Amino acid sequence: MTDTLRPVETAAPQAPDSPQKLKRSIGVVGGTLLTLSCVTPASTLFVVVPDLFGSLGTATALTIAIGSLLCIAVAFCYSELGTLIPSAGGEYAMVSTMAGRLAGWLVFVLSLLVVMIVPPVIAMGTADYLAPIVHLDPAMTGAGVMLLATLAGLLDLRANAWITGIFLVLEVIAAGVVALLGFTHGHRGAGSLVSMQVAGADGHTDTVTAMLVVSGLAIALFVTQGFSTAVYLSEELEHPRRNVARTVLATLAISTVIILVPVAAITMGASDVEELTGGDIGAMVTAWSNSAVGTFVSLCVALAIINAGIVMVIQNSRVLFASARDKAWPGPVNNVFSKLGRFGSPWVATLAVGVPGALLCFVNLDTLYGVTGVSVTGMYILVAVAALLCRRGSHKHTPAWRMPLWPAMPLLLIAVLAYILSQQEVGYLLWTGGITAVATLYWAFYLRPRRETRWLVSIPEDAQIPEGAQIPRQTPA
Repeated sequence: MTDTLRPVETAAPQAPDSPQKLKRSIGVVGGTLLTLSCVTPASTLFVVVPDLFGSLGTATALTIAIGSLLCIAVAFCYSELGTLIPSAGGEYAMVSTMAGRLAGWLVFVLSLLVVMIVPPVIAMGTADYLAPIVHLDPAMTGAGVMLLATLAGLLDLRANAWITGIFLVLEVIAAGVVALLGFTHGHRGAGSLVSMQVAGADGHTDTVTAMLVVSGLAIALFVTQGFSTAVYLSEELEHPRRNVARTVLATLAISTVIILVPVAAITMGASDVEELTGGDIGAMVTAWSNSAVGTFVSLCVALAIINAGIVMVIQNSRVLFASARDKAWPGPVNNVFSKLGRFGSPWVATLAVGVPGALLCFVNLDTLYGVTGVSVTGMYILVAVAALLCRRGSHKHTPAWRMPLWPAMPLLLIAVLAYILSQQEVGYLLWTGGITAVATLYWAFYLRPRRETRWLVSIPEDAQIPEGAQIPRQTPA
């Protein structure tokens, strides 16, 4: 158990048998476009939020707002850790370095659960929003989206930043149209946002309890979770010590506005609580306008889902690439997953996450939102623990972006997230706990006995801070 709190030994990135490093090719704008596309505000609004409407009704906007406030503390942790440990490994590189190898390995497993499950789940929603033009099988359409995203993920990251940026503009327009229509067709005042009502099974209106809101926070945290992509891309960001924090915080602020404003508009614009609880946003948009506008919004959402698939495949492939470079697997597996293609992307790792994602579209994924919510919450707790430890030893004096209100911020975050985790359904906790237990056994019987040659977390050499460099300590304006 001492491995849990022992900082990891850093592998030399220039060792003869180490794979080629990812190239730095994007700045804050490109990183923000890619990260926002991973949050994919429109597809989150149209695919994830309807489920929250179904369980929380008029309390949905309040729950997302509370989740966004919690995410500010999470974003501070990511920003400070990401500037100290700018690695494509993301959470696991940060936690391994600060809290020890076992903690980092468990974070890796939790993040892998999230990044492997979410893309096919969202991709399967594409068929619903192409329905105004053509009726398609959801599983086949989702698989097609995943394969298309995989092909795009093989390209240069700068090219993908432009592709996803164009799609992002369209989905922001769609969210704006929904917000405008909802507010201009409002049936209730702003007080409805805190009226805490949901349609019951018997046709009566039920009250949303505080415990339901707390339970829904796990999914609400997931709604804006994609801001962490900036950390995964930190190895390809120019000047990562400065730009990681800017990208994380800017993405969280923008995505919160893009998602929360339309949710408030929909809550106020729905004709009654029953329609809101039904969560058919496309039908509401058509009722507020006409079929042409409804079709336009639906197509924008379909493009947003494709956009999200591209960025998630990019993110996931970087995680798998980094784990192979850090020797998490048997030798032959590490060699394959750490290969880079002609465009500088980890092409084998990209195929390894994209193709299984296409196959997952044919699996029943009804419970996976719950498993994802538990995984995200557990991952954030471990990141907050690492943030508590990030100012000890040599890291205490390292020039880096520093969060305000440390250590109160991560301590409060740990307490709140632990309570949220305790309120989740037992089945979701058992699924996630079982996977984590298997991962712990792999650690105990394979990684730990080979600590000199396996799970050696590396930090790119060019990420070191030059002597005398100045790094902003507060949130950039």
